[in-house]
Amino acid sequence: MTQITPGPEVLRADLHAAAALVEKIAAPLDDAAVKAPSVLPGWSRGHVLAHIMGISDAMARQVESARRGELVELYDGGYEGRTARIELAAGHAAEEHRADVHAALTRALDAFDALGPQEWDARITYRDGVVRDGGLALWRELVIHGTDLGLDYGPETWSKAFCLHLFDFLEARVPVDHHFVLQPLGLPPRTLGAGPRGVVISGMLTDIAAWLAGREPSLDTLRASAAADDVDLPPLLPWPSGVAPTN
Repeated sequence: MTQITPGPEVLRADLHAAAALVEKIAAPLDDAAVKAPSVLPGWSRGHVLAHIMGISDAMARQVESARRGELVELYDGGYEGRTARIELAAGHAAEEHRADVHAALTRALDAFDALGPQEWDARITYRDGVVRDGGLALWRELVIHGTDLGLDYGPETWSKAFCLHLFDFLEARVPVDHHFVLQPLGLPPRTLGAGPRGVVISGMLTDIAAWLAGREPSLDTLRASAAADDVDLPPLLPWPSGVAPTN
């Protein structure tokens, strides 16, 4: 399948738009709303905001280090450090969350805005990739976790470009013995995976993307079929890791 990857200027614009939306969603939250459950099991909205702050700082650090020709781990202290910081910050007051998220988003946007044309291909440790991969990852994190706050911005608000990007990125979730034929309403079909067992997934573009991302589809339009018979939606593999596999 041909991957659809936005160029640097488009990706910069997408990052700015996603960051602005996160801040817009967080703006009216009071302390009680921050402590309320998010869409993610076991996480409050405070946990989600703390994670948004953490991943924004982490991606900023990846870019800043790459521009110096250095490689650093995604999170200072690894994933244990990430988890500890989320738990520590989750209970903060709403105003503190807003200030922390704004500072982290500003740092990340400044880092990506400062990139020259060749620097998008500088190496980073995230998925053993390059700066462009980090930008796409931050775009995913901001859009999806903005939805996870559980307010008025569900997957139905995701753009066509974002959904098609998720199709590319989340092909890794297709079990090895399957291939999925995605049939978004009004758009050409796309095939993910190369296994022998075919399942057709039809529905609204945003519902298919939400399901692939492990989120509840907003519009309840999904249908799965195999050999012309209706079947249950197939299981998915875990979300692709941000750490490159080791041999």
